[in-house]
Amino acid sequence: MTRRFSQLGLCLTLGVYLYLAGVMPLRAGVTLEVGEPESSLTLQQAVQKALVTSPRVSAAQSQVEASEARLAGVRSGLFPKLDVIEEFSRTNNPVGAFSAKLNQGTFTRADFDPSVLNSPNALNNFATTFSVTLPLFDSGQTWIGLGQAGLDKRAAAMAATRTRQEVIAETVIAYTGVQVAQERLRVVEQALDTARANMKLVRSRLESGLVVKSDLLRAEVRVAELEQAQVEGQSQVEIAAAALNAAMGLPVEMAFRLATPLEVGPEVQETLEIWTRRALEQRPDLEQVKSRERIAADEVSKSKAAHLPSLHLLGNYQINSEDFSDTAESYGVGAAVRFNLFNGYNIQAKVEEARSGLRHAQAMARQMELSVTMETKQAFLQAQSSWQRIRVARAAVSQAEEGLRIVRNRYENGLYTIVNLLDGEVALQQARSNYVRALHDFAVARLRLHLAAGVLDENLH
Repeated sequence: MTRRFSQLGLCLTLGVYLYLAGVMPLRAGVTLEVGEPESSLTLQQAVQKALVTSPRVSAAQSQVEASEARLAGVRSGLFPKLDVIEEFSRTNNPVGAFSAKLNQGTFTRADFDPSVLNSPNALNNFATTFSVTLPLFDSGQTWIGLGQAGLDKRAAAMAATRTRQEVIAETVIAYTGVQVAQERLRVVEQALDTARANMKLVRSRLESGLVVKSDLLRAEVRVAELEQAQVEGQSQVEIAAAALNAAMGLPVEMAFRLATPLEVGPEVQETLEIWTRRALEQRPDLEQVKSRERIAADEVSKSKAAHLPSLHLLGNYQINSEDFSDTAESYGVGAAVRFNLFNGYNIQAKVEEARSGLRHAQAMARQMELSVTMETKQAFLQAQSSWQRIRVARAAVSQAEEGLRIVRNRYENGLYTIVNLLDGEVALQQARSNYVRALHDFAVARLRLHLAAGVLDENLH
């Protein structure tokens, strides 16, 4: 009688322990620390760190700065060109010496002596020239190039915006990956606690002669499998944490305690048509491709414009001296018109090349529109299906918990075998894992939908 009461007490104790340690409902948001945490890290903080330290963001910003420099370079074509040239020459060439004396203002009657004209003494000349060239019309090349440079700057800005969105998405996905790895580890640890408690129950029933030793061996194998899964889960947490650091552009050995729980976000409400229209209107990379298409169209016009004449105003002011003691000054102004008559069909070849580039840009823009539409539809459907999976998975967890409770009671009463008990454990573990996966898939799908529509920003809106 005493032995039966002690067995009953052991069963009650194990029942309470299993309820508290192994069959508690899954709570999304429980965080585990990775290594020794330096500080807590919210999802918003992770995104802000990534936007500051990510090499991809820095590289994209460098491209924007380069496009601004190119725009300034093209704009310089509208301004006059000023040059200062300092020249020195020493010559006894008759023509050179004659012109140098004239430029220096030192020519005398004696210099008309034929012997002096034919065999002059070597003469030094310092010439300082200030020249200016003002383009009045250069076949429209500068103005068209200015428009292209402006489009190039906009394309670079759109590329940088898209890079920021992609870095945000990568960071959020990596952050969610750590959360999922932590939750999976917690599910394994819950299952391990349950398996160990069940193993104690089986050992007690074996000692009472109610089961055979093979039941205990199966229970021990189940515990060993879960212990291996626990080790693997811990490794997955560390790998996911390193991936998060890499996404933020930080050293992979840094450790943080995640402070934002893994929660169910709001359901996607708007229709696919609205999301698709939004994507076609707001995707930065699509706008970048369209800017490249307009640049290619301008390149055709720019190539054709080479057939037109160009007009420049020219001016110079010159100071000549032999030793800087006496100087003579002169100036000259004029205009130059250039009209190409034939250059070996070079202009025609450039026009055809520009037209081919335009056709390529148009095809890429069309392909980009198709890709954007496809990405948006795929993300939308995945968000819808994963939302439905959350509800199904949540119900499956409750059902698996209740199923394990029933199986355990019947096993204690000798109505079920160890196989039924182990099957109940596995079913509960799988249900909890499916729920975590459903939470992760919906969070990622919802994020990818905003990314596909081009509306993702650092506030995760």
